Amino acid sequence: MKILVTGGAGFIGSNVVDGYVQAGHDVVVVDNLYSGKLENINPKAKFYLMDIRSDEIGKVLDIERPDVINHHAAQISVPYSVEDPLFDVSVNIQGFVNLLEAARQHEIKKVIFISSGGAIYGEAEEYPTSESYPPQPLSPYAIAKAVSEDYLYFYNHQYGLDYTVLRYANIYGPRQIPHGEAGVVAIFMDNLVAGRKSLLFHFPDEPDGMVRDYCFVGDVVKANLMALEKGSGQAFNIGTGVETRTRKLYDTIYELMKPELNLSDELAELESQDARAGDLTQSCLKIDKARKELGWEPDFQLREGLRKTMEWRLSR
Repeated sequence: MKILVTGGAGFIGSNVVDGYVQAGHDVVVVDNLYSGKLENINPKAKFYLMDIRSDEIGKVLDIERPDVINHHAAQISVPYSVEDPLFDVSVNIQGFVNLLEAARQHEIKKVIFISSGGAIYGEAEEYPTSESYPPQPLSPYAIAKAVSEDYLYFYNHQYGLDYTVLRYANIYGPRQIPHGEAGVVAIFMDNLVAGRKSLLFHFPDEPDGMVRDYCFVGDVVKANLMALEKGSGQAFNIGTGVETRTRKLYDTIYELMKPELNLSDELAELESQDARAGDLTQSCLKIDKARKELGWEPDFQLREGLRKTMEWRLSR
């Protein structure tokens, strides 16, 4: 199968590309390298340096004729979407619709769209949150993900374009950069390597920070492989269903890295900061539907995934 992966030079997208290549698929990468890196691109994948907002996207589809588009390209920062909502709209909505228009004109069989279970549900009353809970986005980033899912439904209804939506929890792992929903893992590790203290963003009544659902990128790759053949016209949470507070996350990372770096006890402490605009108090996903419909479930527990991430980081 030939698969075009947008954002295939980025943290998650490049790991997905590696998984597709390893599975024997023919992969094409489109990335503008805004946050992606050339070094992340699998040498067996064909690469186009291009923005998803470009009028040239249709030409790439005309040349390559992919069967499936896997859409990872995005403006990935929740706080930045609050600071500059127009840029977020330009990339995450207009860029995606530009891609959908090209897809339907070139009779693409399926689009796998990467949405956000970590942001789209807002401060959900159902917790942990299932796919049946109506999106209540509280940031421009989350709004864009919700609107993009609506566009997929329209293109399916109007043109018969098949799709599967994967609503990611907070993803971490090798190649992660200190931006985006789960960038905190990269931030904590980078700070410890540099001997710097880290910040703990929190709400007044939650001194140990916010609750998140952290999922290892290797498990995400598996979900993207399964979505090639399954999940038609549906959305799936991709997470662990396990709550982790920011302080516990940091403590685990510190414990793993202390013997490797001979860290001082002083670095075990975090500096408190008020929560930022767009931050949620808690987010955790139910993954029963992915288990049942995709046959997917996570293999990595947090400590194991963090150890693999640390080993990659220290090898750098």
